[in-house]
Amino acid sequence: MSNVHLTILYYSATGTNYRMAQIAAEAARELGAEVRVRKVAELAPREVIETSPAWKAHVEATAHVPVATPDDVAWADAVIFSVPSRFGNIPSQMKQFLDTLGPLWAKGLTANKVVSAMSSAQNPHGGQEATILSLYTSMYHWGAIIAAPGFTDASAYASGGNPYGTSVTLSENGEIDPGAQDAIRHQARRTVTIASWVKQGQAVTV
Repeated sequence: MSNVHLTILYYSATGTNYRMAQIAAEAARELGAEVRVRKVAELAPREVIETSPAWKAHVEATAHVPVATPDDVAWADAVIFSVPSRFGNIPSQMKQFLDTLGPLWAKGLTANKVVSAMSSAQNPHGGQEATILSLYTSMYHWGAIIAAPGFTDASAYASGGNPYGTSVTLSENGEIDPGAQDAIRHQARRTVTIASWVKQGQAVTV
C-alpha cells in the first residue's frame, strides 16, 4: 500500500479534530501510505478567536500545519475528513473549502476518490451522525467511493456504534476515549486498504 496517497482534511477550533487527524495519519502510515495532513483555512475573525483562550491557543499551536489547497485533493487517492458538528452540519470552514473544488470536479478529478469522514461534538448525540451524512452528500456529487467503517471491527461498538464514521465525545479531561482512538485507527486502515484495491483495479484495466 506504499503507493496510496492519503490526504486528511480537518477543521478544528480547539484541537479535537486535529488530534483525530493525527491518529488517523499514524495508522495510515503504518500501512505504508503517503499521508498529507491539511487544515482548512480559518474564516472566523481574529477578534472572535481571541475571546476563547482554547481556540486562540490551538490556532497558535497549529500554525505550522499547512492549509489545504485543491492540489491536496487532486494528489490524493483517498481523503479522510475530520470535522466538529455545527448544528448537525459541517463547519463553514470546511464547506468553503469544498466550494473551491468545482474546477477539480469539472475535470473529473474528484471521481473515484475513496473518502471517509469522522466528527465530534460535546455530547454523545450532538449531531455527529448528521454531520458525517451531510458531508457524504457532497461526496456523492464528487463521484467518490465512500468507505464507511460500518461494523467491520469491534471498535465500532466500543466507540458508540456509529457505522457512518467515527464520532468522538470528549471526556471530562478533554481526552479522546481509547475506544474511539481504536475506531479512528480502524477507519484509517480501512480507507487506505480500499483505496489500494481501487488503485490496483484501475492499473489492471488501463
